[in-house]
Amino acid sequence: MPSPSPPLGRPAFWVHSALLAVCSLSAWWGVEAAPGTDKTPDFTRDIRPILSHNCFACHGPDEHDRRGGLRLDDRDAATAELDSGARAIVPGRPDESELIARIHETDPDTVMPPPESNHVLTAAHKQTLAKWIAAGAPYSPHWAYVPPRDHAPPAIQRADWPINWIDRFVLGRLESEGLEPAHDADPLTLIRRLTFDLTGLPPTPAEVDAYLADTRPNSYMLLLDRLLASPRHAERLAAWWLDLVRYADTVGYHGDQDHSISPYRDWVIKAFLDNMPFDRFTTLQLAGDLVGPAGNEHSDDPVLASAYNRLLQTTHEGGLQLKEYRAIYQADRIRNVSGVWMGATVGCAQCHDHKYDPYTAKDFHTLGSFFADVDDEKHMEKGGFGGQNLNALPTKRDPEVTIVGPFDRDLASELDAQIHSLENQLPPLVLPPRAQPEEPEPESVVANRIEFDRLKSQRKQLDRSLMITRPLAKPRDVRILPRGNWMDETGPLVEPAVPAFLGSIGSKSRPSRADLAHWLVTPVAAGGAGELTARVTANRIWALFFGAGLCRSTGDLGGQGELPDHPELLDRLALEFMQQDWDVRKLIRTIVTSRTYRMASDAPADLLARDPDNRLLARQGRWRLPAEGVRDTALFAGGLLVEQLGGASVHPYQPAGYYGHLNFPQREYKSDTDSRQWRRGLYVHWQRMFLHPQLLAFDAPAREECTAARMRSNTPKAALVLLNDPTFIEAARTC
Repeated sequence: MPSPSPPLGRPAFWVHSALLAVCSLSAWWGVEAAPGTDKTPDFTRDIRPILSHNCFACHGPDEHDRRGGLRLDDRDAATAELDSGARAIVPGRPDESELIARIHETDPDTVMPPPESNHVLTAAHKQTLAKWIAAGAPYSPHWAYVPPRDHAPPAIQRADWPINWIDRFVLGRLESEGLEPAHDADPLTLIRRLTFDLTGLPPTPAEVDAYLADTRPNSYMLLLDRLLASPRHAERLAAWWLDLVRYADTVGYHGDQDHSISPYRDWVIKAFLDNMPFDRFTTLQLAGDLVGPAGNEHSDDPVLASAYNRLLQTTHEGGLQLKEYRAIYQADRIRNVSGVWMGATVGCAQCHDHKYDPYTAKDFHTLGSFFADVDDEKHMEKGGFGGQNLNALPTKRDPEVTIVGPFDRDLASELDAQIHSLENQLPPLVLPPRAQPEEPEPESVVANRIEFDRLKSQRKQLDRSLMITRPLAKPRDVRILPRGNWMDETGPLVEPAVPAFLGSIGSKSRPSRADLAHWLVTPVAAGGAGELTARVTANRIWALFFGAGLCRSTGDLGGQGELPDHPELLDRLALEFMQQDWDVRKLIRTIVTSRTYRMASDAPADLLARDPDNRLLARQGRWRLPAEGVRDTALFAGGLLVEQLGGASVHPYQPAGYYGHLNFPQREYKSDTDSRQWRRGLYVHWQRMFLHPQLLAFDAPAREECTAARMRSNTPKAALVLLNDPTFIEAARTC
């Protein structure tokens, strides 16, 4: 069957005329075209959402499920003559357009959308479609696939208000809407906001007093510098990243057994603490085992980073169908890599071409082929990650790989006991680092610290034996699976490749995971998709400090996602992120030094009524702390929080019997009884099937999939947790 005709601009990523880009982007600034006005509806803002929601499932990119031979996401196809002789869209002539006739039908057998779809067009929708066709039915590419432009800030009236360029974009939008920005937040609110946002913890009373008494003009910048350099800030960002890459301490499927992978979490924390550039951060996770260390990295760093390839859910049952789980693991990795770096739902093309975006089933499998060199089977034999009776790595089937050694469970238990014993003897290392004491630590303490570090290193090497990603000498064959059926091997073999409409990766005979990583962070002009990655990541980082992204659908920038509320500002953020060497800390600094960030969050009733979701950014946002932050803040306020950077996961109090239905094997949860009980929520054991009840009650994800934005709910369970969880009771006792 011939491939579907490509949507506008499909042959190469971003290849659109400057005029087309301007037309597709400039309309976002205006207020949505109201029915009855003379303003021409814009395809991206007004038309595509109507067609995508109501029509594309049957008349979109997926050629296999397309009805009546009609395709509406492509202008040439939508205006072509159908087999019936009619044309769905006759530009300039809505009265001759079959689309308009069908949406006004009253016969349930011919009306569109059909009644069984449960979609109904409003009168305003119909009027907008007719007005668009009358204007010539102009199409434009989806906004996320148009390269960001370096927009100049708009002209503004209040030239004294902005602190940096972000403020000029925000103020320009507000003035065009006839609105004024909120007043500045008071200093007390500001130090609490900045400290919570950057570290996940509140400031101490002494820190608040010192800031309020500091009259230096750069006091805010000094506070910011201190917080950005804090290990707490690295932990805060690590929690955000672990949601995206679905980090957990258990395998997820069937018995949901433990797997030992906490050194990867330590690597992520260290990477943020060192402010590793995001392009290097990306490359090491996808392909650290292929690229090796840079001059300033420890030799283990790339290997630990590549444990990203081991974070998926796995099975360790005896009767698994190997080919079935190869397909499952491939799909899991495709969903995650496309979700994390591309803000895309490529996983929707597993069984058929994507119904809303130009990703094909072939794209799905070629993207999965990048991971065909990851040897999953060695980690599924006899228990898998942290399971019983683990064999040595590598197996006899894989003689080319250097032997790392077996996972010795008895040695691991012995090391854990020694580490925990020393941990209880050592004075706590307070984070962020305080001024050093005048007197040096006693020799016995120094010796214990040295021994502690040695044991931790040995334990890390033991865990490393289970985490390493080593490329197979010969990657597995990958075929296009018809309708996603792993038992159907009639589909053609495919090689690694990026989605076709996004371009290609050079002319190498077989691109590797390192090539994929390079493509993700390479500028469009050099053949990559770096601007897409930068836009996705900058949008999510913005959400950390405003409660929502500039594009609200942070997990999906595709056709079913939302349009950005401030597209030109998002473009500028993405470009600056790339141009400043993918410096995460510099991007954060730009955001939090803006006056937009420093505004008060209160607003008059009329503004709340007009903009309840704060899309115009006339004020700061308000939102609840994440699940780990609720726990950490209570422990911090009660003086119980034990701050230690990195290490194995911990087991705080949990209701008895909560694991009663966790089988294969049955197990009993054992709470830690020492100082580990009071560590930060980042380090709490993450059981995918039975997530800790406190985390669950406050909307922490199971981390089975990429989570770009957590749910926010208000239920009685949350209140009951605060009243009854022993952690909160103990914290309250010490306040």
